[in-house]
Amino acid sequence: MKRLFDFTVSFFLFFIFFPFFLILALLVRIKLGSPIIFKQQRPGLYGKPFYLYKLRTMTEEKNAKGRLMPDDIRLIPFGNFLRKYSLDEYPQLFNVMKGDLSLVGPRPLLMEYLPLYTTEQAKRHNVRPGITGWAQINGRNAISWEEKFQLDVWYVTNQSFLLDMKILFLTIFKVLKSEGISQPGNATTESFTGSKSTMKGEHG
Repeated sequence: MKRLFDFTVSFFLFFIFFPFFLILALLVRIKLGSPIIFKQQRPGLYGKPFYLYKLRTMTEEKNAKGRLMPDDIRLIPFGNFLRKYSLDEYPQLFNVMKGDLSLVGPRPLLMEYLPLYTTEQAKRHNVRPGITGWAQINGRNAISWEEKFQLDVWYVTNQSFLLDMKILFLTIFKVLKSEGISQPGNATTESFTGSKSTMKGEHG
């Protein structure tokens, strides 16, 4: 039932808003250049990798050594606008139609985080990742990694169709209010380097 709901809703939204997406894509090309779509490998269900698609929100500005500049320098106002209202996540509807993502589930993070999770935190991969999730409506990037993972695992244990409807409904309000977009003092969010329990326990 969830997969049918995901496909039906994402298919409908993808084509309804496609003309608006073309306008955004043109603006991205003018203001940020190419490529318009940002593609990155992320862990999906049971950690299986897939390519996540987003509208590009940062420049490719590099320092004298050829390394990318910090996020706060590369994130221009237009890119920040796309992130603020989650407009950059429109291409992920295609990921949902493919079956890589669900509309609701733990957000897919970076592949390099996989060995850093505790056994409990790794349970977040027992369901398909989502465009939005329980952690996104309860703090998003404004809460700690440990709090995010606790919320993700709670969702995995308590998921239901009604809970998904609640999360989707509340996501609309969170996006309009632009809550929890970034951590204090960061343009986006700091990297996850492992929980204390992870570093002292399972990974020495």
